[in-house]
Amino acid sequence: MEDKTPFEVRGTVLETLDIRITEFTPERVVAVMPVGPKVYQPFGIMHGGVSLVLAETVASAGSYQFIDAKTQRAVGLEINANHVRSVSHGLVKAIGKPLHIGKRTIIWDIKIYDESENLICVSRCTMAVIEA
Repeated sequence: MEDKTPFEVRGTVLETLDIRITEFTPERVVAVMPVGPKVYQPFGIMHGGVSLVLAETVASAGSYQFIDAKTQRAVGLEINANHVRSVSHGLVKAIGKPLHIGKRTIIWDIKIYDESENLICVSRCTMAVIEA
């Protein structure tokens, strides 16, 4: 899979967690991440907070398609999640779709799946559009 990340990831949480953006269009942003010990909580499954990092990464990256990156920034304003199923290995895929594209907020629906296409997490993320 070709990484389509539209910005530098070295030294960021994307590099730390090996998150790669594999699809980047105004209609849909897809990111993948391997699941292993570095993303585990103490019981050997992916930490729920990591799901939120992955979801907000998709929403944040995708929002840059709708703003003027020279004068604006898209930053997380609110995120929520329902953890549906646990995962302890393999690759997870986050698929984000914009629900609302406004002048000051962009709202994303993000679903995270395991390699068998089982739903792992459902998230909604609101991005605030601010001046740079």
